[in-house]
Parts: sequence; structure tokens; C-alpha cells
Amino acid sequence: MATTLSTGLTDLLPSIIAEASFQAQERSIMRNLVKNYAISAGTGKTVNVPTWANETATTLTEGTALTADTLSTTSATLTVAEVGVMATVTDLAMRTSSANVIADAGTILGSAVATKMDKDLLGLFAGFTTVVGNGVINASAAHVFEAIARLRKQGVSGNDIVCVVHPYIAYDLKSGVSNAFAGTASDTSNEAMRTGYIGTLAGVAIYESANVTDASGVSVGAVFHKDALGLAMLNDISIEPSRDAALRGTSLICTATYGFGELTDLYGVGMNFDSSLTIA
Repeated sequence: MATTLSTGLTDLLPSIIAEASFQAQERSIMRNLVKNYAISAGTGKTVNVPTWANETATTLTEGTALTADTLSTTSATLTVAEVGVMATVTDLAMRTSSANVIADAGTILGSAVATKMDKDLLGLFAGFTTVVGNGVINASAAHVFEAIARLRKQGVSGNDIVCVVHPYIAYDLKSGVSNAFAGTASDTSNEAMRTGYIGTLAGVAIYESANVTDASGVSVGAVFHKDALGLAMLNDISIEPSRDAALRGTSLICTATYGFGELTDLYGVGMNFDSSLTIA
């Protein structure tokens, strides 16, 4: 007996999920640049992330006992929610297409989830209190150096500081200081990070992403430490097929459940600039 389309799809489902998960990892820049938390099933929809305030040591007097300081913390709450996308593969498409429409569907769905995740995290840049630029001037290397200096003034470690900007802003950085960039993308962790990598300035990796919201050339990027933003993952990727006999096709429903938010405001500096490019 010939395998029916619905049975074939069930057999192929593991490969669809694997492909979608792979694409979500490969197409995302931000999830690899922020603090990640895993939420176990049955533990609720939120994760509270404590942030410790810095303490100051003082000079001691011999024979005098220390007085205990009260350690203070603030807490950021990441609340998870579902995001999803659905695509319908018709029986006719599966029968007549020379391409593997199932694999293609996995690629499309995984990419859509990755894009949504990146845009959610990139949208947090506008919430940083400290901002370099006013949305009118063009970006330069000096502005990146200024943002780094502002972070270091707060005692932020030089490790795990990165910069992410829109490609139009990256153009100004590259055209103005192309000979100042250093480093290679060999140590980046996925396709999006390799293709989005520009180089380093003052030891900080610079990335460009079209998922940064742009309005006529004006966009808000950021220079930030990994601990500035958080991503809490409950379900990374889930794909479920739903057969629609009347439609003569099968819908693939792809969902992910995650939360995101700002953890430490002082660990990020917004980069608010207008591109020198003429936007059609």
C-alpha cells in the first residue's frame, strides 16, 4: 500500500522540527549575546533575576571589628509567552513540487521564530537610560568608544561587551573607520553572527542586523554587556501538524514560548543615530 501524504508527513515531522530548531539557532544574533535562562515545566511563567548592587571596601583599623553591610538587590522579572506561525502545505504542492516542501517549511518557520525573537530583544535597546546620539547625527567610531567608556565607568567588565546596529548605521561605521576594525568572525557561534559580524573596535565585537527597527534611516542600536538583557526559554521550538481534509492539505503550527527583558539598565548604552545613506 502506498504511503499517504498525512502518514508521510508524520514520518517526516522529526526532521521538520530539527530543521526549524536549527534555523532558529542559525538565524538569531541576539539570543547568543544575552543572558539565557531555562524555565522548567511546572515552575510557572516567570523567572525573577536578582541583580546585586556593588559594595565598597574601606580601610580597617587594627583591633576594630568590621560592621556588616546590608547587601541589597533588585529583581527583574521575565514573563514567558507564546509566539507562533502557521504554514499550510497542500497535497497538490507535495505531489507536484520538485523541491522538498517539508524541509522548506521547516526553514521558513524556524526563520520566522528566530526573527521574532531577535526583534523582541533588539526592541529593548530603546529602553536603556544612557544614550549616545540624538537620532539626527551620523554614527562614528568615536561614538562607539564613548559608549564603551560609559559602560566601563559603571565598572562593567570589558568581557562580553558587544555592539549591535542597523546595517545603515554599520555602513557609516565601516565607511568612516574601515581600517580601524580588527578581528575575524571565526569565533562566532552561528550563521547570523558570522554574516552579521563587522569586526572589533576597542576590543568590542560589532554586529549589524536588519532586524533593528529602522524609520527613514533612524534606528536605535546599542553597546551592551551580556548581563544587560535576559532571555528565558520555556519551549524552544514546537511544531504540530494539523490535517485539513476539506482543504486537502496539512497545516504546520510552529510555536515557541519565551520571555525577555532588561536585567541591568546600567549595563547597556543606546546608540541613536541617523544614517548618512539616502533612504528611498
